[in-house]
Amino acid sequence: MSAPNTTTPASAAGKPKLKTSAMIASIAGEGQRTKPAPFGHALVELARSRPEIVGMTADLGKYTDLHIFAKEYPDRFYQMGMAEQLLMGAAAGMAHEGMMPFVTTYAVFAARRAYDFIHQAIAEENRNVKIACALPGLTSGYGPSHQAAEDLALFRAMPNLTVIDPCDALEIEQVVPAMAAHQGPVYMRLLRGSVPLVLDEYDYKFELGKAKLLRDGNDVLVISSGIMTMRALEVATALAADTVDVGVLHVPTIKPLDTTTILREAAKTGRLVVVAENHTVIGGLGEAVAGALLRGGVTPTFRQIGLPDEFLDAGALPTLHDRYGISTGAMSATIKGWLG
Repeated sequence: MSAPNTTTPASAAGKPKLKTSAMIASIAGEGQRTKPAPFGHALVELARSRPEIVGMTADLGKYTDLHIFAKEYPDRFYQMGMAEQLLMGAAAGMAHEGMMPFVTTYAVFAARRAYDFIHQAIAEENRNVKIACALPGLTSGYGPSHQAAEDLALFRAMPNLTVIDPCDALEIEQVVPAMAAHQGPVYMRLLRGSVPLVLDEYDYKFELGKAKLLRDGNDVLVISSGIMTMRALEVATALAADTVDVGVLHVPTIKPLDTTTILREAAKTGRLVVVAENHTVIGGLGEAVAGALLRGGVTPTFRQIGLPDEFLDAGALPTLHDRYGISTGAMSATIKGWLG
């Protein structure tokens, strides 16, 4: 993925026009630090000491960074063609025989086309298959066919399945060996190509099933996962200029949810609690946190920032992120409005 191309002539409004390439652009902002293909490189490194690891994909190796693994280990790479159900069934069979398949496709294909095969062949049998899926949530501008706005809701409901939503390149590098160390199936939302690098500034270390407080704040606590943690940190910086103190609790493991940390941080009095997610507001992190708060008897003022319960538009990602309220500017304005 490349950064949004803004080299076209200026529009009548004085803003540069975005080319079609912006529909598949990197989520990295202008001038933001990135690392190339962290998933592919981390898997290659891990596979040096784990001969049971194999890579499998359904015609999307280049677009999920698995081509890096294929180049390094061609005899351990399986290209299954455009057949996601076959991909998941074959991965289950390989896991049964002692292999550890790392399977890649787009999140929409895993969540919709192959859901039953993951459910029956992988999750029910508790097979040791690791599923990494690109284009999670609103990270593609190509409309509902490629926007996996409901994948977390679907996979949270699947027994035996661990669900992870990493924030940046550093976390992906740490998640890959953690997935391998975990016995059982895992679904990870995959950021591909040039992935932002954010968490190294916070002395961060991923722990499966653990939420991490990246910064504290007296006025607002944003509970977030994936790219929305990056946005939340940007919002915290932006609102500090308006003397609004924003804390950020990063929740990379959606299932199992770290309810202990969430309840502890949300119970601190006098601040607004906002869950921010790159996912529909139905069935994702927001509702998982809301349920945990109610069951735990913790009742702060609670709000959600997420994608609406509708089929999303096609277009340039910066435009769509503004339209659906998950850009830094839109989030900042929304939170300020809630504070009054």
